Amino acid sequence: MTATTAMKSNRRTATPLIEADNLRLGYGRRTVLDHVSLDIHGGEFWFFLGANGTGKSTLLKAILGVLPPQAGRLQSHVAAQQIGLVPQRCDFNSSLPTTVREFVQFGLVGLKVTREEARQRFDWALDHVDLAPLRDRNYWSLSGGQRQRALVARALVRRPSLLLADEPTNGLDLIAHNTLLDALSALHRSEKLAVVMIAHDLLVAARYCTHIALFHGGGVAAGPATTVFQPAQLQRIYHLPADVCEKIAGMADDRGGAADES
Repeated sequence: MTATTAMKSNRRTATPLIEADNLRLGYGRRTVLDHVSLDIHGGEFWFFLGANGTGKSTLLKAILGVLPPQAGRLQSHVAAQQIGLVPQRCDFNSSLPTTVREFVQFGLVGLKVTREEARQRFDWALDHVDLAPLRDRNYWSLSGGQRQRALVARALVRRPSLLLADEPTNGLDLIAHNTLLDALSALHRSEKLAVVMIAHDLLVAARYCTHIALFHGGGVAAGPATTVFQPAQLQRIYHLPADVCEKIAGMADDRGGAADES
């Protein structure tokens, strides 16, 4: 199985939240990913990009600790209770009346916090996704974009150091899509939160990301967006016109410069 070359950032010196070194992942005897190496630090916004079936969710499961490696090393320096997960959809009984407040507070299950701390976490989470005025509304009366922001709030109420989001903008209209991504981008900057997001849109990734993992051919090219989003590599993997690849690479360069200044 051919793997793309994995690249690491040398700009960070602090201990990463997640370290993967020459990692191999799969199910049973079937290998999905091999030779995966990447470090995820606080304050980074990662996009996992690639076609369906290339291993994005597989790596997410390994980071969550539910899929053991077949080989290599995967080291987590973040406690399980400090990881927030935003799934693609909410598998929740729609016939059960549930307020936004109750829905978001489900994220505290398993955590030992006082009532006052729970209230503070709840207020903080809703403020960051702009849902505070809707706290007493029925969750099922919300729009699709508002429900997705409530899912993010349910993850944020844990006050995570690492937020994992599995295609959270899937099915949203343009306004809801941009509102959610703007909220995640603001969080990673203001709170030094590490965000890892599975997505498909290269232009959206170039607009928001600091780091990229490109999944292709059983391997992962991973590192700062300015390193990974090179026109030649984008053409090789996605077979896009040269001018499109240049545009994506240029957006990543601009984003990288802005991230360095902040």
